[in-house]
Amino acid sequence: MTAALGRRVAVRVPATSANLGPGFDTLGLALSVYDELTVEALEPGRLEIEVSGEGTADVPRDASHLVVRAIAHAYASVGREMPGLRLVAHNVIPHGRGMGSSGAAVVAGILAAQGLLEGEVDFSDVDLLRLATEMEGHPDNVAPGLFGGLTIAWMDAEGPQHKQLIVHRGVSPLVLVPSFTMSTAVARSLQPLQVPREDAVFNVSRSALLIAAMTQSPELLMAATEDKLHQSYRAQAMPETDRLVRTLRAEGYAAVVSGAGPSVLVLADGPGQRVAAADLTATVVDTPWQALMLAVDVKGGTVKPAEGSA
Repeated sequence: MTAALGRRVAVRVPATSANLGPGFDTLGLALSVYDELTVEALEPGRLEIEVSGEGTADVPRDASHLVVRAIAHAYASVGREMPGLRLVAHNVIPHGRGMGSSGAAVVAGILAAQGLLEGEVDFSDVDLLRLATEMEGHPDNVAPGLFGGLTIAWMDAEGPQHKQLIVHRGVSPLVLVPSFTMSTAVARSLQPLQVPREDAVFNVSRSALLIAAMTQSPELLMAATEDKLHQSYRAQAMPETDRLVRTLRAEGYAAVVSGAGPSVLVLADGPGQRVAAADLTATVVDTPWQALMLAVDVKGGTVKPAEGSA
C-alpha cells in the first residue's frame, strides 16, 4: 500500500551546528536558516526532482538524492511500498560548511515520509530519531534538526536518544561562513582513536559547563566552549578557520568550529557582542566570511499538508 496519489506535503528543516566546542558528537543547536521542500506522491516508478538555491549544480536528480533515499528508508522501515515522487526543493543551508546540510536532507526525507503516510502509519519521536540516525550515522545534527533548540544526543541499548533544552534568551548565535568547503569524512579522519585522559576530563568538565552557560549563564560561554578533543586535530585541514577561531577567542568571543567546519560559530552573550564579533572578523581576515546573525530555532523540522494536497 502506498500513500494516496496526489498527496502533497510541505517540509521545513533548520540548519544545525554540532559539537559547540567540547560536546563532540553529542551537542547540537538548531539555527534559523531553513531548507524547504514539497513532496507529492505519484504513480510508482515516477521520480521528478527540482532543486533551487544551494547545491543546484551538484545535487543528483535521481534516486540517489539524499531526501529520496531518506524517504525510501522510512517507507522500508514500516514495510510500505514507496510511491513515485515529485520533489521540489529550495535549499538555503550552505553545503559542506558545517551547518548540517546532509542531516537536514535526511530529516526532510523522514518527515516527508511521515507526512505522506499520515493516517496510515504513526511515527513517534523515537522512530524519527532512530531512522534519521540510521541514515546520518550519528544523532548530533539530526536531533536538533528534528526537535529544535539545544539538544543532547546519546546512544544506549535502545538506540539513539535525545534531550531538548531551552536556550537562554541572551545567547546570540553568529555563524561565519567561508567560500570554501570541508568534507566531514576528511575532518573525522584527522582525529586520533585515543586521547589523553586529562583531555577527556577537560572536555567532560567543559561540556557540563556548556549546558549551564547555554541555559542559565551566558557569561560563562568563553570557558564553556574550550575543547581539546577535536578542533586542534582538524586545524591542519582548515587553517583559515583555525586562525579565525583563535583570533576571535583572543578578543574574548566564544568562537568554535561549527560541526566539522569550515564555518565558525560564535556563541555571543548578547546582540551587541555578536555585532562586534562580526565587525572584528571583517577587519582581520583576508578571506571573505559571510556573517549570519541567527536565532535559535525552537520548533525543529515541520511537516504539513501542502496546498492542493489530495
